[in-house]
Amino acid sequence: MEIITHKKINQALCGRPIEVKQGFSTVELTATEQMAADDMGLVHGGFLFGLADYAAMIAVNDPNVVLGASNVKFLKPVKVNDIVTAQARVSFQKGKKYQVDVIIKCKDTQVFEGEFTCFVLDKHVLS
Repeated sequence: MEIITHKKINQALCGRPIEVKQGFSTVELTATEQMAADDMGLVHGGFLFGLADYAAMIAVNDPNVVLGASNVKFLKPVKVNDIVTAQARVSFQKGKKYQVDVIIKCKDTQVFEGEFTCFVLDKHVLS
């Protein structure tokens, strides 16, 4: 399935799509030294949020999709060189409103979970 949203995203920072189908996506991110928050290699949570948000946008896959709200939990730390995988699934849709559930795992351990409320607008948000 062709990705028709967020085409200019920096995949080194937000992840690389590895599976995309209607209402679902899998996106993988390798945590780099540039993502570290401290000398111990703890990855800043903003990069995990960015990965989850990108996965949610691709699951909806509309050029005019935007994030309206989120409720997230950081469950375990991620460190430099970890490879994390986000899976996003549309769990509910009514009109232009989509609820997308996202989990991120490092190997078999869940490190993040979130619920993202997305909206598909009639035109680009900056128009």
